Amino acid sequence: MQFSGRLVIITALAVSILIISNIVAIKPVSLFEMPFEFLGSNLYVVSASVICFPLGYIISDVLTEVYGFRVARGVIWLGFACNLLVVCIIWLVLGIPGAVFWGDQEAYETILGATAWVLLGSFVAYLVGEFSNAIVMVVLKNRTKGRMLWLRTISSTVVGQGVDSILFYSIAFGLSGIWGWEGAINGAILAWLAKTVYEIAATPLTYAVVNWLKRTEKMDVYDVPSSLNPFGVFGDAEESSYNAARA
Repeated sequence: MQFSGRLVIITALAVSILIISNIVAIKPVSLFEMPFEFLGSNLYVVSASVICFPLGYIISDVLTEVYGFRVARGVIWLGFACNLLVVCIIWLVLGIPGAVFWGDQEAYETILGATAWVLLGSFVAYLVGEFSNAIVMVVLKNRTKGRMLWLRTISSTVVGQGVDSILFYSIAFGLSGIWGWEGAINGAILAWLAKTVYEIAATPLTYAVVNWLKRTEKMDVYDVPSSLNPFGVFGDAEESSYNAARA
């Protein structure tokens, strides 16, 4: 199967958004005050990654819809590997003493020296959430026979982002004690709602990009349920899928 340079660009965007999201995730942001209390607070407090991380799920939807689960799976694992590499290099640099005149080591560690809990939460939530998102896309595409793209993108986001938010906030901010359980649960639910609204608002753009790619790539891949193995990328087994080329 041959792919154009468009897939390379989409893959680069997916990996970049993941890495950026994990760097900014440590910062809590309160965008506004709610007119009511939610779990003991009226502040809308979430991780700063809520600004850009949902874009990664939109890209994942596009990849799965146009190129199929096997390509999306490869990009997901590539993103995981690249993120792990970034984390290893940052930790290595953090351990190297700075120049004698440099007085910003503490600030550097605060921003980039994410705790083990935050990293664990990020890695687990990313893999489980992304694969949940992709699998829901494939299952619904087969059930709807390729119709109602909006139903697939929104449903996969509700599942994928829900799993991602619950796992990330629970591990990174709940188990770690950084925000406490009340703050972590509050942040998870609010982030889930925000990401879902984000996806709904982006639906027209998703439609435009998907239709353009299907037309230019002459590709519309349907995966069969037996191919939905998140770890298949590490094996040699043949998997079934077929391409419904658009006229």
